[in-house]
Amino acid sequence: MKSDSYARIAIVTGATSGIGEATARKFVASGFGVVGGGRNVAKLSALEQELGSGFRGVAGDAADNDVLESFFAAANEHFGKVADIVVVNAGRGLGGSVRDAELAQFNEILRINVSGAFALMQQAARKMVESQRSAFPKSAADIVIVGSVVGRHISPFSAAYGATKHAVHALAEGLRRDVGPKGIRVSLVEPGIVLSGFQAAADYSDEMVNTFKDKFGPLLEGCDVADAIYFIVTQPPHVHISDIVVRPTRQDYP
Repeated sequence: MKSDSYARIAIVTGATSGIGEATARKFVASGFGVVGGGRNVAKLSALEQELGSGFRGVAGDAADNDVLESFFAAANEHFGKVADIVVVNAGRGLGGSVRDAELAQFNEILRINVSGAFALMQQAARKMVESQRSAFPKSAADIVIVGSVVGRHISPFSAAYGATKHAVHALAEGLRRDVGPKGIRVSLVEPGIVLSGFQAAADYSDEMVNTFKDKFGPLLEGCDVADAIYFIVTQPPHVHISDIVVRPTRQDYP
């Protein structure tokens, strides 16, 4: 399909489940072209079949620089247009306190959640600075980073994961101050507890998840956060929503 058939072109990492998948679906349904990244090749293929030409999957590790380059190349090749939305969503959790968390696992989520996010934010910003020289304020360019409420209020029971999100929040704010004056919107979305595959990947017990449901439910779903992301990127180019916190109504902390 021609590039002018799409309202905007987005790259969404972690698009095979949870917030990333919900965001990809929301964007495609709204007339955006989407390059979705993820490790699950079968799921990406299924999404291509279901969502049609508006979705192109790119398989690989979102912390790998070659894979990141493939996201931007796929936008150009499949949609004939430079991506003007990048949703930095790929990541994983890790339960446990500083005393209890496995150091090897912590090093791995640092690579995925922080180094991978940094690399994608850096590439997106460099490419968008060039395109926005002549496009702003006629057109918007958005880098949306998915953080977490535990990056804002560190929980002793999720301290390792919270530390990675605290770092991502700092990167997002530093990037906003750098490229905002150049016509690029950098937005941080901080979800509370979202019911998805995240809990299993972070080794949260069924008992803990059930406690969340009992104490805070109904919990958020990926589509709730996707709605917030869509709200951010559909504002007029001169309107910048820099930070949104989205919690289940009954979640008091963190």
